[in-house]
Amino acid sequence: MTTVAAILKHKGRRVTTVDPTLPIAGVVDVLAEHRIGAALVLDSTGQLLGIVSERDIVRSLAANGARTLEMTAGQLMTRALQVAHPETTVAEAMGKMTVGRFRHMPVMDRDALVGLISIGDVVKARIMEQEDEVDSLKAYVAGSA
Repeated sequence: MTTVAAILKHKGRRVTTVDPTLPIAGVVDVLAEHRIGAALVLDSTGQLLGIVSERDIVRSLAANGARTLEMTAGQLMTRALQVAHPETTVAEAMGKMTVGRFRHMPVMDRDALVGLISIGDVVKARIMEQEDEVDSLKAYVAGSA
């Protein structure tokens, strides 16, 4: 079974982060610049505080209008995070993301942030697993014919 560690090995461990005091207008700039859907919010010591996503911003715009752009990442971020670990399987990560209805999950190794995976990363890994399984079955059938 493929693990989150394999996803990070393929995609890398680079994570875009923002300071909790950054105004949402700045967060929008960061998301657009990096062409990503979410950024992790870290304090000055590197402690993971939360995540702010496009979805968080859109929901706040609907509720608060233009005032959203004056809010900070710390005010708008999602604080209750579910995290994966390097040994978390792709199926486990997919299950958590599906049930929790979220698209990005920080990856922690002990107390250290080591990456961020998206639902796209998880789906891609799952498809690769299934393709490998199909290839193995084809080889087995061809060998026994």
